[in-house]
Order: sequence, then C-alpha cells, then structure tokens
Amino acid sequence: MIDLAEAQPRGTDLTQPQFRGARPPAQTAALAAEIRALKRQHNAVILAHNYQVPEIQDVADFVGDSLGLAQQAAGTSADVIVFCGVHFMAETAKILNPGKVVILPDLAAGCSLEESCPAPELAKLQATNPNFYTIAYINCSAAVKALSDVIVTSGNAEKIVRAAPKDRDLLFVPDENLGQWVMEQTGRPMTLWRGNCYAHVEFQAGVIRRARAAYPDAKIVVHPESLREVRNLADAVCSTEKMVTYCRTSPAKRFVIVTESGIIHRMQKECPGKEFLCAPVYDVMRMPTDNCRCSECRYMKLNTLEKLRDCMKHLAPRLELPADILAKARAPIERMLEISARH
Repeated sequence: MIDLAEAQPRGTDLTQPQFRGARPPAQTAALAAEIRALKRQHNAVILAHNYQVPEIQDVADFVGDSLGLAQQAAGTSADVIVFCGVHFMAETAKILNPGKVVILPDLAAGCSLEESCPAPELAKLQATNPNFYTIAYINCSAAVKALSDVIVTSGNAEKIVRAAPKDRDLLFVPDENLGQWVMEQTGRPMTLWRGNCYAHVEFQAGVIRRARAAYPDAKIVVHPESLREVRNLADAVCSTEKMVTYCRTSPAKRFVIVTESGIIHRMQKECPGKEFLCAPVYDVMRMPTDNCRCSECRYMKLNTLEKLRDCMKHLAPRLELPADILAKARAPIERMLEISARH
C-alpha cells in the first residue's frame, strides 16, 4: 500500500489564495463586472491561456492553448486585444494584428523556454548549415519567429513536421522535449535546440509511478514538454487543448493531469462528474515545491484580476514591436495557420 502522505496527487483547491485571490467573493464579482464594462467601452476581446488563474478564465471571451489563441487573435474584429498569458503570446497577437492595440496585464510575465533561445545564438547556429529548415515552437520571442520558416504549437507540431520539406535538414527550437516527442511520432530526424520549460521538467517518473499506484483507475495525461521518462508512463501525450478533449471523450472518471495546474479549472467546468488530480512535483530534497503540491508557472501566475482591470482601464502596458520584426515574424505564423487548416 502506497504512503499517500508521501506523494498524493490531488485536485486543485480553487479556494486557495493563489487561485482565487485573497479577497471576498463580492470584491471578485465587482472586479469582474468592471472588466466587462471596460471591455464594452474599448471594444476589446479578452484572450486567456489555459494556465491562467480561474477568475481570469471566467471573464475571458476565449480560453485555450497557443494555437487556439493565435487563431482567435488572427480573426478578431475587436479594436483592443487583451492577452492574459505570457509575453510571447501577446507578441504573436501583435504580429497577427499590427494595427490593433495589444495589451497584457503584466509585462514581466515571461517564459523560461523563450529565454533559453536568444535570437543571436539561433542565427549563429543557422549560419553553420544553409540547408536548415527552422521549425520554431510558438513559445519563443518575436525575434526568433522572424528567423524561422514555420511556427508550431504542441497541438500541431507533429502535423507540421510531417509537412516540412523532405530535402531540408530540420532544426527544431527551442523545446528539446517537445522536439524529441515529435521525432518519435514522425520518424523525422531533427537537430534539437537545448531548451525546456522549467514547470514541465519538474515532473519526475517516480512521482508519476506513485500516482499510478495511488489511483490505478486514473488515466495519466501528459504534456509533451515533459521529460521522455514521464511521457513514456502516460496514457495520453497531448497539448492542453487535446487534454481537454481527451478527458471529455474518455469513459474514464478520474485523470492525473501532468501539466500546469491552471488547466484543472477548465477541465472541471467542461467535464462535469469527472475528477482531476494534479501530479505533484518535488525538489531535489524530495519535498513538495509548493503548498498544493502541483506545478504552477510563476510567469503565468503574475497576471491577476486587479492587473487585468488596470491594464484595460489605462490600455497599458502595450505590446509594441519593430516594423521589420512584425513583417518577418508574420510569415511563419501564417504558414502554420495555413497548414493547420489544410491538413
């Protein structure tokens, strides 16, 4: 019998301060009402990533993964795009909508994966092989996108790699774990940039095995940014959007979710009657790394309802990019959207 006190996944407690904010419910409702009024005033659309706190998801017009958010950004008729996510996502919205105002709640909401791949270093590597066809995961800077041939998300990476030119040497940046998984699925060799998402590589195989032993009836659902040893233990490896679909359509009633815990809120809303458990993460001393024992992206959680209200009130901070970067980065994103729609 496993010692559940040692490592027991558990569902997200939405009453915890990190999810609902240390404020009375009436204050939360008032903030949400103010945000909706500002949205009407500015003809704005609010886009929120699956990893945002529940109260932001609840006021958003669209909640989704990187591909879905990119598609919404490309098709919006709003004058103002409010992007509740991290910096590179707001950049993508600006690239696709250069004439629109793009704002985000906290300009400091970055990404460890994006930071692992500086554009000047990528350019140096590209110069070593003129036959490189650069496939960039959307979790990268606008400057890296501008150096790339096509962009991918975790949801469409396999499809787009299969469609890549057969006579080119594929260079995949910046997530080596996603790149490994795509190579396993497609059989296409690629040179992989050595980068990763800190929140996903915290998951370890031993923790997943203990979760399996504790909940033998549960399906283990893993994000492809996770380590290979974790992916190999999964019942399903998929993007956040495909995770939601998998859990909705699966006959199983219990799931261990191996990605950032913010997605649990959406899963609970869209899959009533099912139970979702966060896979715990541990540091090198085998101690839980946070109070709820689940993985949180410290960058995603910089955004709060108060910051969302303030950025809409002042239409700042705004996301601005140089004209040359806007033009160069747009082509590989549009190529991704075109391939995704065609296949």
